[in-house]
Amino acid sequence: MNRPQVMGIVNVTPDSFSDGGRLVTVEAAVAHGLRLVAQGADILDIGGESTRPGAVPVNAAGEMARVLPVIADLRARWAGPISIDTMKPEVARAAAGATIWNDVTALGGDPHSEAVAAVLGCRVVLMHMRGEPRTMQADPHYDDVVDEVSNWLTARAETAMAAGVAREQIWLDPGIGFGKTAAHNLALTAGLDRLVASGFPVLYGASRKRVIQSIDASAVEAGDRLGGSLALALAAARAGASILRVHDVRETVQALSVQAAVCASMN
Repeated sequence: MNRPQVMGIVNVTPDSFSDGGRLVTVEAAVAHGLRLVAQGADILDIGGESTRPGAVPVNAAGEMARVLPVIADLRARWAGPISIDTMKPEVARAAAGATIWNDVTALGGDPHSEAVAAVLGCRVVLMHMRGEPRTMQADPHYDDVVDEVSNWLTARAETAMAAGVAREQIWLDPGIGFGKTAAHNLALTAGLDRLVASGFPVLYGASRKRVIQSIDASAVEAGDRLGGSLALALAAARAGASILRVHDVRETVQALSVQAAVCASMN
């Protein structure tokens, strides 16, 4: 079993749900990113605006002030892939050194996003989100969440390609926790192979999310959800996810390695 790539999260924000306020200086964020690389991260995802439920928007200038120095410093120290996690095309354009644009709006949040992505020629993560961060958890409803999310994402991929984004540059993300109930998130995880069957690489991110608390009520704090995060990551890997976006890189790499060794021993 080939293990997915592991994308380590570096949130340069004061209000992210898990680690907001921990990495608000360039030095702290860069040190954390390099620590994740040492633990086995294949990709670093740098974000300067929280997208947790109820998050307050940040303007482009404020977001760039947070992330651009971090990306520049990391690029000077590490040659691996860096992702900019932003909804704003002007931030993606300014993020010299980043080779991936991770967009929770699937290039639909700004009328210029698709054209900018095409010009940049970088990898693009198209994520599904019902609504927007401030309101996305207000009673989301689906008749068949797996079909609806998969169909919406493949339609967004087609739109991106029509705008000039190369097919091989597109990754899809079902958006665990973004406009979904716990039941929706579990159904998407169980049915992830249907999104994988689209032929696009699939990024899966459920690290420390509240879906875990829905199963273990004692996991009130994000830091209490390591076991659940690993279980979801392994399930996604078995379903064919190509990239796992996680906070706990060392533990995830270890879990994936053990799962791969078990699978290899069965052959």
